[in-house]
Amino acid sequence: MTIEEALRLGAETLQACSDTPRLDSECLLMQSLAVQRSHLYAWPQQALSELQQSQFNHFLAKRLTGQPIAYIRGWQEFWSERFVVGPGVLIPRPETELLVEQALALSSKHLTDSELTVLDLGTGSGCIALALAKERPNWRITAVDQSTVALDYAQKNLDQLAVSNVELLQSRWFANLSGRRFDIIVSNPPYVAADDAHLIQGDVRFEPPSALASGQDGLDDIGLIIEHAARFLTPAGTLLLEHGFDQAAPVAALLADQQYGGIQQIRDLQQHIRVTLAHRPD
Repeated sequence: MTIEEALRLGAETLQACSDTPRLDSECLLMQSLAVQRSHLYAWPQQALSELQQSQFNHFLAKRLTGQPIAYIRGWQEFWSERFVVGPGVLIPRPETELLVEQALALSSKHLTDSELTVLDLGTGSGCIALALAKERPNWRITAVDQSTVALDYAQKNLDQLAVSNVELLQSRWFANLSGRRFDIIVSNPPYVAADDAHLIQGDVRFEPPSALASGQDGLDDIGLIIEHAARFLTPAGTLLLEHGFDQAAPVAALLADQQYGGIQQIRDLQQHIRVTLAHRPD
């Protein structure tokens, strides 16, 4: 079987289970051959070895069950880095890069100390904390998660990226952070409503529910973070939250109720308000 034939077979096979069968086929074949996408189109008549064809067929079979591409190949790109992921940890999404961008912008807009302390709540694979660490090696970053599985992935990614300014800690939100203060608290918490139909559809079915759903309106964890974050922020500290595109108003209201100041809401590339930031109450 040639590369061209494998791509065609993969796309035909995955039509019934994927909205992007051709792209999925390309991703799985790239993983099977350990090549870049350009190779697939530069050498369409290259024959697959028996081992490569077997690996590709194995990946297709997994994808047919609905398993996410990121879990099958074992990584997901985020902030131009490959992050190790697998069952039990949330797959990084492109829209979360907006959260990283806004956190980085704070160092010049609101805070002048080059050695800022940062807390990443619910770090999962560690993608937010490690992206910040790579960009700001002088920052001291603490990344927490209640899941030991997620922390194992975060540790793998920390080792792989060879950063030295991130501390991993098991904690359900602020539970194990007593007495500590941070200049920036950043979080991509669960924010999907518990009865949202998307939780039983597509790739999301395979991701940990605890990293996705948060009460009947999706705001339980966001509300908890907003309620308690002020005690863990320095006087000039800032809280940044990712949330659903339709949750901007209630998130802003929760912050206002807790007397946070300087509330700002930032739109993503689709013009949805995806990130809200606010300063610690006086």
